[in-house]
Amino acid sequence: MTNITFILPDGSKLACNASEGLSLMEVALQNSVTGIIAECNGAAACATCHVIIDEKLSSELSPIGEHENDMLDFTASAREPGSRLSCQIKVDARLNGALIRIPTEL
Repeated sequence: MTNITFILPDGSKLACNASEGLSLMEVALQNSVTGIIAECNGAAACATCHVIIDEKLSSELSPIGEHENDMLDFTASAREPGSRLSCQIKVDARLNGALIRIPTEL
């Protein structure tokens, strides 16, 4: 199991155990993480699973694809360095101990 902590929009933290191979979005939905809506169920078509990942960790993950990059322009909150769609990030050992911030809607 991989241990991932979500930092919720109110600043509180929710630690979750995640099975490798799931997407961050799936982990968030399984644990009722506030702020992850996932209207498109992981098809990268809605940007309602927007998360902010530490830049160091982000550089270790697969790069953002063109479609994900385009979809990040439609997030409800401002795009930041480290912005990703959680449906596009698969859980693996690199995420063990990761802090994943859920942005606050504007």
